[in-house]
Amino acid sequence: MTSEPSALAPVFQMDAAFWTASMVFLLSYVLIISERVHKAIVAICGASLMIGLKILDQHEAFHLEAYGVDWNVIFLLISMMIIINLMRPCGIFEYIAIKSAKVGRGDPVRIMIIFAVVTAILSALLDNVTTVLLLAPVTLLIAEALKVEPIPYLIVEAVASNIGGTATLIGDPPNIMIASKAKLDFMDFIYHLAPVVVVMMMALILVIYLFFRKKMQTTEELKQRVLAMNEKHAIKDPVMLKKSLFVLALVLVGFIFHGVFHYEPATVALFGAGLLLLLSGVREPHHIFAEVEWPTIFFFIGLFIIVGGVVKVGLIQWMSLKMLAVTQGNLLHTSMLLLWFSAIASAIVDNIPYVATMNPLIIDMAQQLWPEETGLALIQHPDLMPLWWSLALGACLGGNGSPIGASANVIVVGMAEKAGHRISFMKFVAYGAPVMILTVFIAMIYIRLRYYW
Repeated sequence: MTSEPSALAPVFQMDAAFWTASMVFLLSYVLIISERVHKAIVAICGASLMIGLKILDQHEAFHLEAYGVDWNVIFLLISMMIIINLMRPCGIFEYIAIKSAKVGRGDPVRIMIIFAVVTAILSALLDNVTTVLLLAPVTLLIAEALKVEPIPYLIVEAVASNIGGTATLIGDPPNIMIASKAKLDFMDFIYHLAPVVVVMMMALILVIYLFFRKKMQTTEELKQRVLAMNEKHAIKDPVMLKKSLFVLALVLVGFIFHGVFHYEPATVALFGAGLLLLLSGVREPHHIFAEVEWPTIFFFIGLFIIVGGVVKVGLIQWMSLKMLAVTQGNLLHTSMLLLWFSAIASAIVDNIPYVATMNPLIIDMAQQLWPEETGLALIQHPDLMPLWWSLALGACLGGNGSPIGASANVIVVGMAEKAGHRISFMKFVAYGAPVMILTVFIAMIYIRLRYYW
């Protein structure tokens, strides 16, 4: 379908509010990219400026879906963090890692491939940040036992977590944000994104095998050391483990069927968090709540308000008109542009603020193309859906392009440095960027064949 976006007159004015909001937005992004100030502090300060300068009023910032905080995203993240915090002490993730190393018979390359697959699966079922946070310490332990360089393992896990997280609604924060804005359910992501993620993981396994088969070597004696590890010793609390797996299974089933019963994902996750807290028998849950990643939560809250400000003044509409002008309203070209632009942009900046900006831009593009449509008919217009999937694929896969492209990457780099293994910016790029290009190219072919054949 084509359109004439240039013929559409903008409904905003480039007045003082427009330029003020744009400056707050740009300054916030520059500070986030520079990492000189913690991103949560930048987001809260930017949000307070948007309200304090009366770009948004407090009601718009906290209660209006069009401009304010997306509480579905916020409570989904908090609830999943509580569930994982309750599961972590059980030792299940250490068990999985040690068992995987033994299945690989102590061979460094086999172990790397198995870890990549396990990381991708767990990232799809939980989320990529949690997965690398839990698996990285065990990975360091096994690499030490085999006397091999741990950095390639850690980078491969970060890359696999971003690819695996692409497959589901809860796997990567950008997907949570896209799902909430586009009113997509868990099975939408499985149906549209999981097939291509399987292909990408097969490509990653091939790359790992070809690149590392001669570089990763160890002795038979060290292999036996890994095989001698007893994974059962990793399980600290079998009773709590059973309760946790039961609740996690309920939550995953709830995610799959939440569209059928008309529950938001946040409602399902909140139920799971409450149930597991009740079953855990914790009398004082302060430490559980304290371990929630509150800086990440407040980063999201501030970011939603900052982006809401530039949506209100018309900057996002102006950007959408420019993008449609470049592609002349051709949706195939728009999808391809969005895919590659998202990938490159997400390698430069964290994919979370990028998606926060692009979500309203896609909705505004839809309003330019189909002005007669409103509500769900607009945001889920059949011709618009490939743009949502292009955004999800580009943002999630593009995160592999640099150590700051995705939150999972930042976690891995930080944990490696704490363990005495510094991963330089260019070292990560040397591993991650080729994988990013390969997977985005696969995504481009997939979008072309599935939606525009």
